[in-house]
Amino acid sequence: MLEALRCVDLVIPENCWEQKSEDVKEFKIDTFVMGDDWRGKFDFLQDLCEVVYLPRTPEISTTQIKQDIATNKK
Repeated sequence: MLEALRCVDLVIPENCWEQKSEDVKEFKIDTFVMGDDWRGKFDFLQDLCEVVYLPRTPEISTTQIKQDIATNKK
């Protein structure tokens, strides 16, 4: 779903928590974006790139959207 957004250049699958610093370096990431429920957890990346925490949209659940899509495919 994220890759479909025009403002998103790259989505990197996470295999392990420790890969983030290496991914930022390898892919020359300018901005790392995460939901604000993770605020402060990625500040360690600030020496490598801009870290932005976006507010969650109230009453929107990505999990629910995925379930709805799966149900509608049946």
